[in-house]
Amino acid sequence: MKPTLLLLAAGMGSRYGGLKQLDGLGPNGETIMDYSIYDAIKAGFGKIVFVIRKDFEQDFREKILSKYEGHVPVELCFQSLDALPEGFTCPADRVKPWGTNHAVLMAKNVVKEPFCVINCDDFYNRDAFQVIGKFLSELPEGSKNKYAMVGFRVGNTLSENGTVARGICSKDEQGNLTTVVERTEIMRVDGPICYKDEEGKWIPVEENTPVSMNMWGFTPDYFEYSEAYFKEFLAEPKTMENLKAEFFIPLMVNKLINEGTSTVQVLDTTSKWFGVTYAADRQDTVDRIQQLVNEGVYPNKLF
Repeated sequence: MKPTLLLLAAGMGSRYGGLKQLDGLGPNGETIMDYSIYDAIKAGFGKIVFVIRKDFEQDFREKILSKYEGHVPVELCFQSLDALPEGFTCPADRVKPWGTNHAVLMAKNVVKEPFCVINCDDFYNRDAFQVIGKFLSELPEGSKNKYAMVGFRVGNTLSENGTVARGICSKDEQGNLTTVVERTEIMRVDGPICYKDEEGKWIPVEENTPVSMNMWGFTPDYFEYSEAYFKEFLAEPKTMENLKAEFFIPLMVNKLINEGTSTVQVLDTTSKWFGVTYAADRQDTVDRIQQLVNEGVYPNKLF
């Protein structure tokens, strides 16, 4: 069974003005997302599902979906603040979406096969798709609780223009994930790569330490766990009091690992991540894409 690619495209870029999902960076106005989809098709993915905001639908259909017609089946799902389980209502003052794992949940009714979750505005590179595509397509029919995560080497994921936020991963002897700790400030400090800890100290990390770039491989049983845990999350009084509380993928993954329910294999990739965390990153990304086109990795016009 061919896996599905689930793209989380409901967030507007907060650090980089404008709809960064629609910013044309390739030689013919291709978006970062176009390259992900091209790589995913090459890696054997059979369907693309987008999670977007409903008010963005028309723009999205015209500017994005029309490109993929005839190349790959595509479906849309919508993330909204009021898409909550029965018995829960969204606080009136809340404007922030409910987080990445809530976005994943929106695809429950359309994704029935092993799937890979990615951000739509990160350039993951082809090797990463090959690695996760192979893992998902080799799972036995009806497989449950055997998940994966592509672990990028932290040295391949930095920005020249400031700190980046990454989930720093630890794994056991079998190569399964043991923890993901979100570090919001990572950069090179006088040579070594460091993250800032809770006390504001810079702590060095190894160049090849795996980090999560939000590229996960799941099977549909993951939706069931997420639905149940989301209710627990919403039932916590502090969740409703905090208008920025978010239901993140690592929150769910950590719970499943700690309870011994599921394993998450950390898959190594040589892929170099690049993206547009800051407006100043844009030109660098344009140049790197052009270089890949020049090297023949991508055709000049993708779709």
